Amino acid sequence: MTTSHIPPITEDDIAQFLTNTPGFFERHAEVLASVQITSPHGARAVSLQERQAEMLREKIKGLEQRIMEMVRNSNENTAIAHKVHQWTGELLRVKDPFDLPQAVVDGVRTLFDVPQAAVRVWDVAGPYIDADFTQGASDDARAFASSLTMPFCGPNLGFEPAGWLAHGAGEPAQSLALLPLRAGAIDSATPAFGLLVLGSHDPQRFDATMGTDFLSRMAELASAALLRLR
Repeated sequence: MTTSHIPPITEDDIAQFLTNTPGFFERHAEVLASVQITSPHGARAVSLQERQAEMLREKIKGLEQRIMEMVRNSNENTAIAHKVHQWTGELLRVKDPFDLPQAVVDGVRTLFDVPQAAVRVWDVAGPYIDADFTQGASDDARAFASSLTMPFCGPNLGFEPAGWLAHGAGEPAQSLALLPLRAGAIDSATPAFGLLVLGSHDPQRFDATMGTDFLSRMAELASAALLRLR
């Protein structure tokens, strides 16, 4: 005579049974009411319904935090968009092209609260060929600018363009944003005719992980304005 071996019931078996039998607790409501588990907010025991309510409150709290973060990001984006619009208007009001590079830099510093900014352009028309904003960009710097199809953000690793910045109190920038200037879209294959450099003493101001959509739009706006120098 042989005795068949019945495997023990596991927690997975119980969970699967309850999942596949949704009417169990309707037929045995007293079981549901008697189940008590430990609250994550203390050592006291709570009913299953109360624990479910706690989980729901935690979920709602998490959703509220996400909504608040979305609203905050939306407000920040709206404020930046307003500044970009204001900057565009100021560049359009510049009558003499010779004044445009300084207007670009001043607008970046004042409107976007960037401590350090500089711009260099090359291949300009005759009247501007000896201007300060055309000096100091080596062939390597020009080739580097042309290689960028999006703004570069990251630590100051000794890039040549960082030397174009006016160092306040003798302190070099710790983080940089390098914006290529070219005719058309920033990600086109057109060679760059300039580079806009933003610098900050804060190492995290221009972080490699930050989004660059607004910086790309700024590069395209600055490019459109400075094309008048060519």
